[in-house]
Amino acid sequence: MSYRSPLEARIAKKTTKAIVEFNLIEDGDRVMVGLSGGKDSWTLMQTLDVLRQRAPIEFSLVAVNVDSGYKDFKHDVIAKTCEERGWECRIEHTSIGDVIDDLLDASATPCSLCARLRRGVLYRIAAEVGASKIALGHHLDDFIETLLLNLFFAGALKAMPARLVSDDTEHVVIRPLVYVGEDEARLYAVECGLPIIGCCCPSCGDLSLQRQRVKRLILDLEREHSGVKQSMLKAIGNVMPRHLLDTRLNPSGELRDGLAVSLDGEGATPLLQLQPRRSA
Repeated sequence: MSYRSPLEARIAKKTTKAIVEFNLIEDGDRVMVGLSGGKDSWTLMQTLDVLRQRAPIEFSLVAVNVDSGYKDFKHDVIAKTCEERGWECRIEHTSIGDVIDDLLDASATPCSLCARLRRGVLYRIAAEVGASKIALGHHLDDFIETLLLNLFFAGALKAMPARLVSDDTEHVVIRPLVYVGEDEARLYAVECGLPIIGCCCPSCGDLSLQRQRVKRLILDLEREHSGVKQSMLKAIGNVMPRHLLDTRLNPSGELRDGLAVSLDGEGATPLLQLQPRRSA
């Protein structure tokens, strides 16, 4: 089986790299793809289907679309497209939109709350369809934008993991497109003739000004210094705790100094064995 284009081959290679490096999909997995109808989730579904037919392991796919309840959402188009391509699909109708309207002020941006509510629905459905993994369509740009958003506006140095075990350890969330750029996902969805469906939430036209600012910043930096995005993604996987200010990672006082000496020398001593000296 050959790839349909150089773009498909490139995306498949990057996705395979992520799957191998982060152990995202294993033999016998049933992978549930969160299919919103946007370019990213379509690209994820199409790519995993291509890899499923070529992979040395066996795994199955099921697409799940969470309908938030907005009147004009084209869930029928999603169902029809999946049927035409032989993809198992489930449409889950919810009243998330009404819940958001009740909980938030009219001026608030609902995207974060909507995402959490939809995630809860996906967790529930994963158990119902017997999914061992939940795959989401976050791509390279999402990872680095989230890093900067948290850094600039949340006072936290974090992005998102390629593989995440839920707090109750019942679910494993994977993001196989971590090495795929947003521009690649957009082009691939169009190349495959997939119907890109926008969100019908009335607030989605007013995406966070903070996120838009971060997008522009990254775009400007990439134009001036090609490779900035790749460098930022590499930084997420190249953390040096001793060079940060978090005292949970850097013990203070003599304990810190003792640990630093131990780690810099041969035969590092376990942290629990390093105890601060008591004053006389």
